[in-house]
Amino acid sequence: MLLWRYFALFTILIIAVVSLVCFGVLGSAYSSQARSRITTIGGGLSLFINGKSSDFTGMVGNEMNRYALTEGIDVFLSSADGRALIYTIDPSENWEGIYGEMLSVVDGWTEGRAVVYSSDSLLNYASCVTFNDEQCYLLVQYPMSIVEQSLRSTQIYVLVIAAVAIVVAFVISYVLARRISAPIRSISDTAMRMAKGDYSVQFASAEFEEIARLSESLNYAKDEIKKSDDFQKELLANVSHDLRTPLTMIKAYASMIQEISGDDPQKRQKHLQVIIDESDRLTGLVNDILNASKVSAGLSELNKKVFNLTEFLYGIMNKFDYLQETAGYKFFVDIDADLYTLADEEKIYQVIYNLISNAVNYTGEDKCVYVSLKDCPEQRRIKFSVRDTGKGIPDEEKEHIWDRYYRSKDAHARPVKGTGLGLNIVKIILRAHNFDFGVNSKPGEGSVFYVDFPEVSSLPEQ
Repeated sequence: MLLWRYFALFTILIIAVVSLVCFGVLGSAYSSQARSRITTIGGGLSLFINGKSSDFTGMVGNEMNRYALTEGIDVFLSSADGRALIYTIDPSENWEGIYGEMLSVVDGWTEGRAVVYSSDSLLNYASCVTFNDEQCYLLVQYPMSIVEQSLRSTQIYVLVIAAVAIVVAFVISYVLARRISAPIRSISDTAMRMAKGDYSVQFASAEFEEIARLSESLNYAKDEIKKSDDFQKELLANVSHDLRTPLTMIKAYASMIQEISGDDPQKRQKHLQVIIDESDRLTGLVNDILNASKVSAGLSELNKKVFNLTEFLYGIMNKFDYLQETAGYKFFVDIDADLYTLADEEKIYQVIYNLISNAVNYTGEDKCVYVSLKDCPEQRRIKFSVRDTGKGIPDEEKEHIWDRYYRSKDAHARPVKGTGLGLNIVKIILRAHNFDFGVNSKPGEGSVFYVDFPEVSSLPEQ
């Protein structure tokens, strides 16, 4: 398990660094402590001996022996000419060498002088004192083997603790690595299943906040991908059906012209009109799909300019005159005069045309559509709205009607033409303009779609 290896290596590195630091710090600390201790002992003995007469020889010897027993040191009091006067152990054969080294370090007798120095495996304290009115030297020797033994013992403890820490860290890191990697592996396996088209999977949550948030994000992404996939399947079904019908009609009426009505002007004209209408329907379907793809991909930038929204809306309404003449639709308009806005005229044409077409598709049996364009000067806004008299939109569908490929299944009384892309195109364009828009609807009371346009002067700003 790669994660566990990283944890283990990191743990070993940390413990190794800490151990090395401890070894260095302990060695320095023990050495410093030994120097401090021998200085304290030597200083205390120097004060005790200095100025005493030979009558206190026994007392001085007892004090030196006391320190020797409790501290593990050797103490010598010698005259200036090198004679050992009082000592805790008999001077060794190398006394002359020890005394000579001390003299070279002390460099001449000076009252109160004290020097700490190392020789071989000993730490030495030498001071100049006066005993029995003679210039004498006090030499305290502290075996470094004591320090080294204590240091080695402590280092062994450190090594044992480090070994135990490594074992414990290995176990903890292994458990932790498994607890971290297990949900990650689960997420990875689930993602592979989702990639193969299984959208019923569920990314499991985890106790770690970051992984839990990742699972939530992936579940949301999965739901959106599934929704998009379902919408696309629905689109293929809708488009296949919508394309098949006009193509069948075109072929059938073309055959009728060829075989039956070719010589009859009235029948030929009627059949040709059907072919033209169905061709227009095909063109509309293809344009809807292309416009939705183009707008969603951001391939068309906004080309804003000031234009007369009143005249613009009248021009669009004229496009629906044929529905009044041929299908019995009734359009009721309430439009204020000379209202100007700043927007992309071509894109707004798509917005208004799609909203009115949507109202036509979903209005009630009375086939009435109400279009309004009103000035709101206190807000410097122009309120556009289009109302149908259909069955309305249930609350649970309102958030979905702007989605791509979505079409309400129950809100219309007649077959609805289109691909379910119209309102999605409206949403994308209006969001790009940062215009407020929405829908107000209650089941059984129809729907009102609205857009708030900014109101500007009739002349472009200089």
